[in-house]
Amino acid sequence: MAENDVVVIAERVVGSHPDVTFELLGKAKEIASALGGEVHCLVVGSPEGHECLGAADHLHLVEGEHLWPYNPHAWESAISALLSQLKPRLVLASTGTVGIDLCGALAAQSGSMLASYVVDLSVEGASLMAVAQLYGGKLMAECDLGEGPAFVTAIPGSFAGHAARVDGVADATSHSHDGADARMRHVALTEPEKTGVDITSEELLVSVGRGIGSQSNIDLAQELAEVLGAGLSASRPVIDQGWLPKAHQVGKSGKKVKPKIYLALGISGAPEHLEGMRQAELIIACNTDATAPIFEVAHYGTTADLFDLVPEILDLIGG
Repeated sequence: MAENDVVVIAERVVGSHPDVTFELLGKAKEIASALGGEVHCLVVGSPEGHECLGAADHLHLVEGEHLWPYNPHAWESAISALLSQLKPRLVLASTGTVGIDLCGALAAQSGSMLASYVVDLSVEGASLMAVAQLYGGKLMAECDLGEGPAFVTAIPGSFAGHAARVDGVADATSHSHDGADARMRHVALTEPEKTGVDITSEELLVSVGRGIGSQSNIDLAQELAEVLGAGLSASRPVIDQGWLPKAHQVGKSGKKVKPKIYLALGISGAPEHLEGMRQAELIIACNTDATAPIFEVAHYGTTADLFDLVPEILDLIGG
């Protein structure tokens, strides 16, 4: 039934498909299953690299002279035309380049509801329910989107995406849209300088908090990370002190990470930090305070002093 279908707008505007596209596909499969619908994925601009989007029931490749490199107004026109044909119950996008640029206009054109900065999405009875951040995450709002149609832009890292990386596409359709009426033209793409650190791609993270004590003690955690072949991350107090660069920060005002193993050393577990790492597959916590909130989400924990524990680990593995 088309009225219960879910559409995912792929976020890719340069390079390969980012993790958030797969997070959206995974959530779309969940919602579509609950509604009795199917998942459609829209890839606009360049069709290259779509072979990993097999989690979608239907793939729509939209090409045209003015659609690549990314052109917001041309994309808006192309996606609007396709959505008018598909008439989905729900459209999912990232709270990123595409979602922020386009979903407000697309929702207004179709008279649909829009929920932005969403961190959770579910079906309750006949209604779509979203949980969205307000004021930078200081408040959480529960939004009843009714029976739709609705647009939702989700914060990257909010949904699991590993299972949605599926090779092969069951049904792919090509569409043509020249975008000649676009009021914008692409001039150049300027990307931020790369720091060489991408904690979101690490499968193992050693993360330090206020309990590390001082900047000089960061070397101990760095040594453990190197021996384990892990990335080094930190909670906000460490970053605010200037002990590590901002690129290493995990949490609401940092990055959301989902490694296979997250080793938290001297991290108390403030809600802002837990928001950024609670989806790790295995969380191991070390904190001398037995009442620290980090133990509420940790799979394994110890109240040993990290300055006793880390040297023991290094000795055991030959560090």
